[in-house]
Amino acid sequence: MDFRWDIIAEYSPFFLKGTLLTIGLSIASILIGTILGLLIGLGKMSSKKLFSMPFTWYIAFFRGTPFMVQILLIHFAVVPLFLGETNAITAAILSLSLNSAAYIAEIFRAGIQSIDKGQMEAARSLGMTHVQAMKFVILPQAFKRMIPALGNEFIVLIKDSSLAALIAAPELMYWGRAMQGQYYRVWEPYLTAAAIYLVLTLTMSFLLTRLERRLATE
Repeated sequence: MDFRWDIIAEYSPFFLKGTLLTIGLSIASILIGTILGLLIGLGKMSSKKLFSMPFTWYIAFFRGTPFMVQILLIHFAVVPLFLGETNAITAAILSLSLNSAAYIAEIFRAGIQSIDKGQMEAARSLGMTHVQAMKFVILPQAFKRMIPALGNEFIVLIKDSSLAALIAAPELMYWGRAMQGQYYRVWEPYLTAAAIYLVLTLTMSFLLTRLERRLATE
């Protein structure tokens, strides 16, 4: 196999730009998705069925339909509806955030429900409100248990960001496809993209493992 390092060197500035955008998309989506996921998870846990039903439907929709369909709908229909025209980066962040929020909501729900109910009762008996008990007693304990599942979801999100290339967001995979289209080569662009994604996911795994160990000692 004639592996051409010269075209990788030629495209290295574009791969760097694409990697930085991939990191930016991932960080923004992780932050937004985590906040939305917490709110949706708490909403689904409501004892009032009419209140919890929309959150249940939300989770069912985003977990039950392909992410490719979601990103195309948001890019060509949702974003133009609000902005008047579409924007690939906005659509990518919105798609990744909304999709990951559905999975993170279930992670939060499972983590919160894994805490013994006596913890809430004890906190309330000390004079805390429900919100205070959730903030200072339940969530800190649940978060430690959720780290592995959240870490897996964050890694999946980084890999799913590659689908933003479908809507021409100039992230990492976009430039891999551009190189393949220009030189009609397969190994060089896709192996390079795969190697960069591997570095990103391994780095995320390392950081989350360190965080998990640190919290375990506290």
